[in-house]
Amino acid sequence: MRVRKAVIPAAGLGTRFLPATKAIPKEMLPIVDVPTIQYVVDEAIASGIEHVILVTGRGKDALVDHFDRAPELEQFLAEKGKDDLLAMVRDIADKCEVIAIRQKEPRGLGHAVLAARPAVGDEPFAVLLGDDIFDADPPCIRQLIDVFEARGQAVIALLEVSEEQTSAYGVIKGTPLNAAEGTPLNAAGGTPLNAAGGTPLVPALHQVEGMVEKPAKGTAPSRLAIMGRYVLPPEIFAMIEATPPGKGGEIQLTDALDRLRAARGVIGCAFRGTRYDAGDKFGYLQANIEYALKRPDLAAKLRPYLRDLVGK
Repeated sequence: MRVRKAVIPAAGLGTRFLPATKAIPKEMLPIVDVPTIQYVVDEAIASGIEHVILVTGRGKDALVDHFDRAPELEQFLAEKGKDDLLAMVRDIADKCEVIAIRQKEPRGLGHAVLAARPAVGDEPFAVLLGDDIFDADPPCIRQLIDVFEARGQAVIALLEVSEEQTSAYGVIKGTPLNAAEGTPLNAAGGTPLNAAGGTPLVPALHQVEGMVEKPAKGTAPSRLAIMGRYVLPPEIFAMIEATPPGKGGEIQLTDALDRLRAARGVIGCAFRGTRYDAGDKFGYLQANIEYALKRPDLAAKLRPYLRDLVGK
């Protein structure tokens, strides 16, 4: 079945960015001048998603408003002859159908995904976490969708992290699929290379054999961490319902995914591209700097400024 719907959990309180997030949803914090949530929605749309389901909480009305029409603002821009800004504002509202569902209490990522069940129905769907921004071509979730449609199993995004970082993520144990299928791998142990040597041809795939959520230091089964992109079959909802609360009373999506793995199998996809952790202050700053450097209207001033700053 074609993947037409995407769930974006966005009910978190954003405490790592207080006091900025006391009155502003963390997903509305801008990367340069574009809200973080818009980058996530744009990735979904560029990947062929038709319906976006925002799972929100109290105080998150600004997220829904951002993707709605703004008649007063549009009238003001039209009267001032600011046609470029008017087109941009209207485009945000016209991108796709956005549905909002309220998660009434913060009970973990698994619970947030389960809250979207009435809107998803009985079809496969994508999950994109708002804290993770991916700069990839094709988009990260599109890479996962392609694997799902080819293989018929749930797909999770993977990124190799340092040993010290494994305790902050869900981590997998797995077997490389590309190697088993005869695709040559690079010496670093994962991604097939082109003839020129260096550019990945396809994402490296792994048959997942186990998953651990935030393993204790020194106990991780690998350095392949689960990132914030998933393509899941509708059976995951039953797996979430059967998952008991874990640490802090939260229902972890990783635990439900491990149940799904045992029943139907899960594939890990070491995506091609760059990931920024916009939920971390340093990662957020990285994203702002690097996206600003991609902007012709900012790069010419920013590059010499950064060189001078480093030289001080």
